[in-house]
Amino acid sequence: MLTDPMEIILWTRHADDGRWSARPVWLVLVDGHAYVRSAFGRRSAWYRRVLDGAAVRVEADGAQGPVTLRPVTDPGLVRRVSDAYRDKYGLGWPGPVESMNLPGTAATTMRLHARG
Repeated sequence: MLTDPMEIILWTRHADDGRWSARPVWLVLVDGHAYVRSAFGRRSAWYRRVLDGAAVRVEADGAQGPVTLRPVTDPGLVRRVSDAYRDKYGLGWPGPVESMNLPGTAATTMRLHARG
């Protein structure tokens, strides 16, 4: 998962009935690691499912595979991810990028870890 697509599709599995839900998500790379955030902060259903331990898959560049998402708590890294969002998306979508970098949204930063 070291490519840098503009957007990925994040699939999360529902615990109650096993169905999968898809959500387009912006992805940024920092030091070769992939990061995502919930555009709606902690209100987002996919984010809450991930925190509850839901299975997660990512679809990008025509491929799909399982991943693990781990919360990022280091404030310095969260700031670097915010900078990466500004650098990658800021010119085309300045309003949404600033929204993605608000404290409540930045607090949802997660690192993607590919699973084999």
